Amino acid sequence: MRAVRRLAALLSAAALVLVVPDSAHAAAPKFSGTTAIGTHNAYEKSKYPYFAQALDSGASLLELDVYADTLSHRWRVSHSNPWGNDNNCEAAKAPGELYGKSRNQDLGGCLDDMAAWNQLHPDHPPIVVKVEFKVGFNDRAGLGPDEFDTLVRQKLGSSVYKPADLLAGTYPSLDSAAKADAWPSRDALRGKFLFELIPGTVEKANPFDHYWTDEEYGDHLRDLYAVGRTDQAQAFPAVLGAENGDPRTGRYDASIRPWFVFFDGDAATYVGNGYDTSFYSANHYILITTDAPGVSPAISSTDPTDAEVAARLALLAGNHASLITSDWSAKSASVLGSVTTRG
Repeated sequence: MRAVRRLAALLSAAALVLVVPDSAHAAAPKFSGTTAIGTHNAYEKSKYPYFAQALDSGASLLELDVYADTLSHRWRVSHSNPWGNDNNCEAAKAPGELYGKSRNQDLGGCLDDMAAWNQLHPDHPPIVVKVEFKVGFNDRAGLGPDEFDTLVRQKLGSSVYKPADLLAGTYPSLDSAAKADAWPSRDALRGKFLFELIPGTVEKANPFDHYWTDEEYGDHLRDLYAVGRTDQAQAFPAVLGAENGDPRTGRYDASIRPWFVFFDGDAATYVGNGYDTSFYSANHYILITTDAPGVSPAISSTDPTDAEVAARLALLAGNHASLITSDWSAKSASVLGSVTTRG
């Protein structure tokens, strides 16, 4: 009977999620106080023919896989080809060029699409752009954190919500700003992109690489702050991997732990192991839970029912997630744009 009551409660919450889209301007909750839906590998043509359609989808997170190509000195966007581009980005230089140009562009081309789309939708809800650096940065080849920041800044300018914006000239670290819940409201973040950076699968499997994207960008943020140039940083590094307790402890040098307020891990690991995820919401950290369909009971990874999506969103919101991700690109914008109150 207890299980039946829990299911009924989830379905009731699910119904509420679907009938209150993000466009409703009711209470203007903070970014840290909501749970929304994201799309895994949104650059793939099998999900969206054009990246602008991924932006149209209503999803609050879109993921890009990026390779540092040391031969061309460019950032390639692809799932498994480090030397070429295989994606739905067009490098549109103006809104009128979206939905029709040649695809398979580099990271700069994807950012161009975002800038052009942003002109058409200046009031869009905040979108987290999750960037997996498949092989990591390569600073020696001119593909390091500084160069990434420069590219994003040149392409997107003031439409990026940056670490310095969270610090607001007041807090000595991102950790202290998050704990004070200095995050703006979702309404205040309309028209903004937030970049989350994670280490990549190839990088983590490389026995000769012990300096991964997360640590490298954490060092970068710390060093920029030390010289009063935090405003140059365009992204938030994320702690990757579901763990219990504070996963920064023992993983990073104490000098950079306070520069991590984004956390990213498998949803089923958090929920199935009974981890105390209240740690994240209590400190107003941003928790991204991946592979949302895999949480028991598993649901379709591509096209579940609207009620199943809403119930899964409610379940993971109750487990303190900020964003849940999946391959639900087939769902409508009214579903992918659903936002609910974080647990």
